[in-house]
Amino acid sequence: MRKLARQQEDDGAEIDLTPMLDVVFIMLIFFIVVASFIKEAGVEINRPDDNQQTDPNDSVSVLVEVAADNQIWMENRRVDIRAVRANIQRMLAEDPEAPVTIKVEKGAEAGIVVDVADAAREAGVGSVSWASAK
Repeated sequence: MRKLARQQEDDGAEIDLTPMLDVVFIMLIFFIVVASFIKEAGVEINRPDDNQQTDPNDSVSVLVEVAADNQIWMENRRVDIRAVRANIQRMLAEDPEAPVTIKVEKGAEAGIVVDVADAAREAGVGSVSWASAK
């Protein structure tokens, strides 16, 4: 009798892992399907080619430089991010058709670059050209 009771206890103590594996596989399939529908937002930038000739008329453009240490330079002087829009508006008042070029050095934070581009758009610039510093 004791043997029979002990054998029944041993049989009841086993854990069946099959349902748990089924749940794990269903969750895996769910996450794979969900991940395929997620689209990350970003800014699409068309960078100019290195071998592209520079336009001589581009020398009169409004140039905003973002240094690697996130300093903003306009007309050979350092400018605060809050003054970028006002400076661009002042330059566009002199020549409304002047193109705006943002020159970015490698290592500059993307947030600063986006803030400069937003300031240019708020100043009334239709399109912004991008250049990379060498």
